[in-house]
Amino acid sequence: MSHDAARHLERLIAGQAIALKGNSGDYDAVRRLIGNARFVLIGEATHGSEEFYRFRAGLTRQLIEQDGFSAVAVEGDWPDCYRVNRFVRGDERIITAEDALSDFKRFPAWMWRNEVVAEFADWLRGHNAGKPAEKRAGFYGLDLYSLYASIQAVITYLDEVDPPAAHQARDYYACFDHGHKLARNPQQYGYSTAFGISESCERHAIDTLVTLRRNAAQYLATDGFDAAEDYFSADHNARTVVDAETYYRAMFRGRISSWNLRDRHMAETLDALTEHLDRQTGAPAKIVVWAHNSHVGDARATEMGAAGEFNIGQLVREAHGKTAFLLGFSTCSGEVTAASRWDGPAERKSVRRALPQSYEALFHDSGLPNFLLSLKGSEALNLRLDISRLQRAIGVLYLPETERQSHYFFSKLPEQFDAIIHFDRTHALRPLEPSAPWHEGEVFETYPSGF
Repeated sequence: MSHDAARHLERLIAGQAIALKGNSGDYDAVRRLIGNARFVLIGEATHGSEEFYRFRAGLTRQLIEQDGFSAVAVEGDWPDCYRVNRFVRGDERIITAEDALSDFKRFPAWMWRNEVVAEFADWLRGHNAGKPAEKRAGFYGLDLYSLYASIQAVITYLDEVDPPAAHQARDYYACFDHGHKLARNPQQYGYSTAFGISESCERHAIDTLVTLRRNAAQYLATDGFDAAEDYFSADHNARTVVDAETYYRAMFRGRISSWNLRDRHMAETLDALTEHLDRQTGAPAKIVVWAHNSHVGDARATEMGAAGEFNIGQLVREAHGKTAFLLGFSTCSGEVTAASRWDGPAERKSVRRALPQSYEALFHDSGLPNFLLSLKGSEALNLRLDISRLQRAIGVLYLPETERQSHYFFSKLPEQFDAIIHFDRTHALRPLEPSAPWHEGEVFETYPSGF
């Protein structure tokens, strides 16, 4: 792009952008764009930026208070999130938000065990207090990593409602332990079954789900909101075991296969949750989704989509059309909470300035520090933005030494999201238990030059 064309595009962005001032009016501006959408998918450009988490939580509060949204569904495992759901719905056995988040033990715990999510859970419990059960907003997980936690949750449920069925479920699920000797490591299970070292437990997982559903009428005979909630959670845990078993075997067949299985599971979980809440409340449920940009933004607008990957943003758009609203985030530089290796400690890491020719660098050069930009409002702007550009994605790992290869991909932003929020400089999300590496932080590096 020529210098003059770049300056013209920067002026167009500055003219169309809505400056964010750090007050409730910021949320009102987004809500006007959301309109009557039933599904609002809110992303994050990293898994560890304070500004993304705080704005997302604040906007979600407004959507629940003002616009009748009844659930938050997040990129987290169902059993871990369901403890939070019980807390926000008023379970007296869970006293504090920190206790509610205590099931998030698996790496990366900071994604959900952080100060912002704890504050949001406290707020939601207070918001729900005194309301009838069907009017309380819930908190649910969409992900499928919880193979063994979901197994335990199914058995715990059956122990309470049908002890003989619990005994049978233990026999079925014993396959995941017997012969593997894997210390309940699902990746090792996937490896050993994918390469024929041990037998697959697929049939046993399916049999448990079939048995649970065959007895559904018996388990729901007590009627009432709580019985339906408990059964739905158990049923979903059993479905998660089936999908997780498939996923961990697919991990060793390639990225595209496992990615698509995971996002298909998240989209199907959202659909099942929607149907469940429709029945429970007697009205169409409105749900907020929290996940990374790479899951929320329509994959068809990215190089991942061109390679054969789809995601929850694409699947929800295909299923629900204009009743779905996709909101992304971006940043140019600052800090992030991330690890340097899988299962490593959370670190407070410096985020290098965005690469030239990226969307993030373009937004930085517009001269506005923090802003909301509708990607549907200006034909002139969208024509200029709707060319394939670099976009940054930082997940649970941040590897600045391989910045371009590890964290950038090409996308067409106006086709990927309905709107984007840019925070030019962001700060590291604070975990509930910051580690020594997090406290120590990093010496800021000047990259690519002079910054």
